Amino acid sequence: MLADVSSVAREAGIKFPVAMTRRVWGKYMEVPEGVKCRTSKEDCGTSCGCSVCSRKFDGDTLLFKLYVRNHNRERLDRRDLVTLKALCGPGDHAEPVITIMLPEED
Repeated sequence: MLADVSSVAREAGIKFPVAMTRRVWGKYMEVPEGVKCRTSKEDCGTSCGCSVCSRKFDGDTLLFKLYVRNHNRERLDRRDLVTLKALCGPGDHAEPVITIMLPEED
């Protein structure tokens, strides 16, 4: 299953449709209950978009890192740095589509 995050990606400057796997959505987009430091699910989507936008793909795959705050600690640290993978491939109508996933996902 994929979650369409194209509208958030457009705000970050990505012109292609963008989808996110349910595993990424569940781990990093959904704000855990009780977490007060994040006010919007779009925080991670915007960060992913900016991370992908600021790099160039080498082939069809891009590994990138970003910080995700899923806690109420005052500061981010190494534990909050996550690695994700963006894969650009053909969509249903052969248009370019970027899928953001965990590095071990295909």
